[in-house]
Amino acid sequence: MRGLFDRVKDFVIYDADVEFYAKVFPDSVGRKELMRLRKMNRTDLPQVIVIEKSSYLFPWSEDIFRDCLNTRYDCWVCELGDEILGYGIMSMAVGESHILNLCVSPKEQKQGIGRKILEHLISIARKEAETMFLEVRPSNIHAIGLYESIGFNEIGVRKNYYEAVGGREDGLMFALALIS
Repeated sequence: MRGLFDRVKDFVIYDADVEFYAKVFPDSVGRKELMRLRKMNRTDLPQVIVIEKSSYLFPWSEDIFRDCLNTRYDCWVCELGDEILGYGIMSMAVGESHILNLCVSPKEQKQGIGRKILEHLISIARKEAETMFLEVRPSNIHAIGLYESIGFNEIGVRKNYYEAVGGREDGLMFALALIS
């Protein structure tokens, strides 16, 4: 049986020492070290929706996020203080994991937040899955760069997968082997 501490770690990834040092020695701890990952909950949805709408021309609706929470997908946020900086949502079934949404607030991009969230989701998936999948727009070159730097490989194309201005855009399919 898992202990209480292990169950708490499933909801919050947090280092109290970092927060202590930040208060006592403010210049000793960087902003990135103060960011924490925790499970998403319903009260996060207003901030998550703002990030989603500011990031995509065709954003997910609040109902989709609620369904992900209700279905008990792995839904995580990265926050600094009370501000959500980004989030990731992953499903797992039958030895596979699938990144459904990984998003960082436009004003917080290129600071390693997306990598932090993705690496956390990978660490969760390694416990139950053999392969992780995701789709990405070919036009999202920064996300493709992140995925490739972590070891994802392009495995195919989903034709007309995404809504786009003036029609549809293909989705590139990527996979990462989680077992060696």
